[in-house]
Amino acid sequence: MIKRIKGSLFAKVFILTVTVLLCVSFLVYGVLAWYMPQTYSNNLNASLDEQTSDFIYELEHIRMQDSGGLFDQFLQNTTISMVELYTADGVLVETPSNQNSFNDGITGEALGGASYESAPIISNSYYFSFADDNSQYILTVYGEASQIAELRQSFVSVLPILFCVILLVSLATAWGYSRIITNPVLKISRISKEMSDMRLEWQLEERRSDELGVLENSLNTLSRKLSATLEELQSANLQLQKDIEHQKALEQAQQDFFSSASHELKTPITIIKGQLEGMLLGIGAYKDHEKYLARSLEVAATLETMVQEILTISRLETNVDFKMEHFDCAPMIYGYLREIDDLVATKELQIHLAIQSPAFINGNKLLIEKVFSNLISNAVKYSPQGASVDIILQNVNGRFLFSVENTGTHIPEDDIPKLFDAFYRMEQSRSRRTGGSGLGLYMVQRILQQHSSYCEACNTENGVKFFFTI
Repeated sequence: MIKRIKGSLFAKVFILTVTVLLCVSFLVYGVLAWYMPQTYSNNLNASLDEQTSDFIYELEHIRMQDSGGLFDQFLQNTTISMVELYTADGVLVETPSNQNSFNDGITGEALGGASYESAPIISNSYYFSFADDNSQYILTVYGEASQIAELRQSFVSVLPILFCVILLVSLATAWGYSRIITNPVLKISRISKEMSDMRLEWQLEERRSDELGVLENSLNTLSRKLSATLEELQSANLQLQKDIEHQKALEQAQQDFFSSASHELKTPITIIKGQLEGMLLGIGAYKDHEKYLARSLEVAATLETMVQEILTISRLETNVDFKMEHFDCAPMIYGYLREIDDLVATKELQIHLAIQSPAFINGNKLLIEKVFSNLISNAVKYSPQGASVDIILQNVNGRFLFSVENTGTHIPEDDIPKLFDAFYRMEQSRSRRTGGSGLGLYMVQRILQQHSSYCEACNTENGVKFFFTI
């Protein structure tokens, strides 16, 4: 039985609802049973205070021996049942009165024939002094409180009937509420089971506007989209296969890089070979040995640079000799600028430096030096005559920001994303003039990636800017 209740949503909601209704009902009953007598008692006390305050004021302005008439009038004209007068030491004093046997008469009359000791009463005490006596007296007044006892008895007597009514109402309300709540939930539960079995031929009737109606609408929407989702899963499987193939393609790209490198190496070799053969055979313009020997030397230098860059990239791919150390990178910038001082002077460039020194970073010293030299070299080589080059190295939030900007030239926006591709040359003719291999920026990016950084390029108002943080 208990197991069936635990497994039934209707039973759980029904029992919970009945329990809550009974608890709330009896809580309200308990609050009323306490609050109403208490409120009536407070009202009686307030009435005693209100009726007694003026009487006390009159007593304080009259002599004790003349106060009998006041006491008689006070008891006759108010709802006060009885008064008692005490000294400050608690000694009972005979109450002044102009009537004989005053206290006995008042007791029998005020309490309707009941004795003072057995009648339900409330009492308050007040301190005062008569006009002719500085001694303090305590006046205790008594009020009838039988209504409070009757009210409490009424709450007790009505409890059995009230319990039966509350129980019946709670059971009926809980049954109806449980049916309203659980029926759509059970229907949704059945539908969910069908969904788990991939049976999607159903359609819920959307007759509700509450949260359950929203849920029904959501299930209908889910049902309509689930088939598409299954198709998407199939597509995802296909995409996974594509990702695997992409990984294989990356591996193939490495092989292709070295194949491309081999092809790129052939070009300068072919140029040198052709120029040397032309000079040996004395063909046409190649008779000018001095001119073409110088050109061959330039091509050989380009070839040497390309080989060095390919070797560096190869070491990056295999993490060979990639040792980290803590060093100041600012002297690298100054040192390379001294190496290209002649080129700067020839092109009449204006070099503006903002180098924070010292600038200690963690990295591979040789590789970071290649990053600085490549970026500065590009800025100098591709700057027009008389342009300016701004080089900045500053600490930003614990890391160093390096940027180099050359003025007087811009890069087409479509070419910027390709700048860091291997063997990419924006202009083949310009590369030949400047000796570019197409690997410099690619190598810069690979080195920075090994140092958890990334180089970016953008056009500025005055020129082109390359920057990274390390």
